[in-house]
Amino acid sequence: MTVEIKIPSPGESISEVEIANWFVADGDIVEKDQDIAEIESDKATLTLVADEGGKIEILAQEGDTVEVGSVACKIDTSFAGEAPSPKAEAPKEEVVEEKAKEAASSAPAANIESENYKDVKISPVAKKLMEENQLSVDDVIAGLQRLSKKDIQAVVDNKNNQPVAVSEAPKAISREEKRTKMTNLRKKLSARLVSVKNETAMLTTFNEVDMSAVMELRKKYQKKFVETHDIKLGFMSFFTKAVTEALKAHPMVNSMIDGEEIVTPDFADVAIAVQTPKGLMVPVIRNAESLGLADIEKKLMELATKARAGKISLDEMTGGTFTITNGGVFGSLLSTPIINPPQSGILGMHNIVERPVAVNGKVEIRPMMYIALSYDHRVIDGKDSVGFLVKIKEMIENPHKMLFDGKDPDSMLLGL
Repeated sequence: MTVEIKIPSPGESISEVEIANWFVADGDIVEKDQDIAEIESDKATLTLVADEGGKIEILAQEGDTVEVGSVACKIDTSFAGEAPSPKAEAPKEEVVEEKAKEAASSAPAANIESENYKDVKISPVAKKLMEENQLSVDDVIAGLQRLSKKDIQAVVDNKNNQPVAVSEAPKAISREEKRTKMTNLRKKLSARLVSVKNETAMLTTFNEVDMSAVMELRKKYQKKFVETHDIKLGFMSFFTKAVTEALKAHPMVNSMIDGEEIVTPDFADVAIAVQTPKGLMVPVIRNAESLGLADIEKKLMELATKARAGKISLDEMTGGTFTITNGGVFGSLLSTPIINPPQSGILGMHNIVERPVAVNGKVEIRPMMYIALSYDHRVIDGKDSVGFLVKIKEMIENPHKMLFDGKDPDSMLLGL
């Protein structure tokens, strides 16, 4: 029996996709539920799976743009149960190198020692080269036609027990260029970035956060947190929780424009930017306001793993109300993140750097992070944008406030 593997729909409004990569070759024996190809739309990268085991016949080639629902390949199930096709042979270069090694090992070892130059030290690389070319120390010395200043200086430095400088061979200068076709995902991302700049009144405001309290919490409870929840406690869960509380205090930051109306959700679906081999993807943590730190860490790990493996669904990347991006993991000190439409705000986290700051009239060294909020000024006023960042700063510097809706515990106790 022959089974047709058709192109699935990545999501509503998507009519065609591109065959990004085949994991198997035409005629290979595949197993049921084996990943056989990667397909790419302008919104996501998905994996094509074999519905049955058998011999595969590929109909759509890599780079082809095909319609959703069309047949990508066929599987002849009469071959099911046979051993999977062996992996491709090793590259010719590796075979040649292996043969060279065998030849070198089978060749008689050259006598490189010398009675006249017993104290001459030979590096492992030089020794190997001498053995391969059947040269002795006498041959090398005799082959030197001219001694340079560098050679003499090396001897002088060696006598004085000074390290000998090793000169590198001059690097070849290249003028070549490499051209790579843009993927549908990057094309769509490029268009969205340009439209955001052209269609929104984007502005960025900044603040800085003392990370001492959060870092102390992580250091103190990390081991117990891992034992209890089976996942590490990171910075992103603190910021995600702080964002949900700040959105409650400043709901306009959670709003978006829909036609001539402003929509303000009562929930916080926080999108987290994740760098993948295919480009930037933004999976969404639904109802983040209802989750604890451990739940946020687990959900983030699940979504990030799916995104990097190309197995995340379109539903898991749509519908966010606010976005967080962390350029600090790449060493960014400060940036102005671009809004993820149709959302009106995005928080940028950055690198943690120890800096001198004034604390109670004294200069202290503290781990500081710059945070940035880019927002659509058509929806969010300056008061809300600045207040939002201040709220996040307060909760990160006093994490216990997250348990009391971002309010000070002492004030709540005293009914103030």
